[in-house]
Amino acid sequence: MTHYQSDLLRLLNDRGYIHQLTDAKALDSLATKSVIPGYIGFDVTADSLHVGNLVQIMLLRRLQQSGHKPIVVMGGGTTKVGDPSGKDEMRKLLDDEGIASNFAKIRDSFENFLIFGDGPTDAIMVNNDDWLGQLEYIPFLRDVGRHFTINRMLAFDSVKLRLEREQPLTFLEFNYMILQAYDFLELSRQYGCKLQMGGSDQWGNIVNGIELARRMDGAELFGVTTPLITKADGSKMGKSVDGAIWLNADRLSPYDYWQFWRNTDDRDVGRFMRLFTDIDLDEVARLEALQGSEINEAKKILADAATTMAHGQSAADDAARTAQQTFEQGSAGDNLPVLEISEAQISLLDALVGIGFCGSKGEAKRLIAGGGARIDDKAIDDAAASIDLSGTDRKISAGKKKHGLLRKI
Repeated sequence: MTHYQSDLLRLLNDRGYIHQLTDAKALDSLATKSVIPGYIGFDVTADSLHVGNLVQIMLLRRLQQSGHKPIVVMGGGTTKVGDPSGKDEMRKLLDDEGIASNFAKIRDSFENFLIFGDGPTDAIMVNNDDWLGQLEYIPFLRDVGRHFTINRMLAFDSVKLRLEREQPLTFLEFNYMILQAYDFLELSRQYGCKLQMGGSDQWGNIVNGIELARRMDGAELFGVTTPLITKADGSKMGKSVDGAIWLNADRLSPYDYWQFWRNTDDRDVGRFMRLFTDIDLDEVARLEALQGSEINEAKKILADAATTMAHGQSAADDAARTAQQTFEQGSAGDNLPVLEISEAQISLLDALVGIGFCGSKGEAKRLIAGGGARIDDKAIDDAAASIDLSGTDRKISAGKKKHGLLRKI
């Protein structure tokens, strides 16, 4: 087992974040002697980050917890190009207005995980469009492009896999790795940044940046990657059968966020507590050892801790109380999503789509055919059914996990 001297690498190691390190000994030594500014980049391709981004956000949190300085790099510039990593096709390109809108909405998410300010270990947020947008093409090719060989670029997984699948890779996307490497160089110059962190698929891009800074500035920079975080069933973290688990409350309610964590596979409880909460490691060891129905109490603790971090204590308490009312007391909790309707009746299909449980009527029909639609806890198998709203609120359910209220106004 690896023994690190610095609080930073001990914390990352003990909680399961480390997959690959560049020059671990030198980074460990540096982290014991000085504050290390470290960054992770986030492209602003949507108006919210999701649970799939959470391990990277938590990496920045761990950096700050161990006495170092997080730099959140928002990819206002690189979003205009698109990261080909893990993609079979080119991302949809956004205009400046769309990027700015997404940037503003994502920014709030980080306030819940990091302490921002002007202090030596306070987090800062920067936009890589501030420097990438100023680059001139010919000088950039001459000064930076000459340090990259096509031979090496073709060997990177993000490029190689796309070509092996005979999927188009545009020249625009091919430049992404050079721009990301340049980010690290620019952050080193402007902010004294010494460390880039990211998922395992970013290893090549990180190494490129370290090599570029060494060649152009003689700087010594470092990289850390995390393992690919999957659930015990092999599915990708951050996705559910119903879509992405968004961090912004306007995209996914705190109640549904709480439920995502509450429904964690028994085998993942301890690992997710270490990665996604601040629960003490001794307490994690005790909770993950629980057996049978007792493990459900551990899942509630996980859900409470994760939801508190993302949405605050009050939202987590409300979600837990609603879940208890809905599942344990058999009543409709007061924090469930509500669909308000002016008419006295609504079709079951319209209700399922309107409250957001199904993305289309076709999806709603499949849910009904599979026995997953219920009104007031009674299964409805008729896709043509209508719901009477002339009395009190009606409880609508999709599967075992989604519940809401239909209300006549």
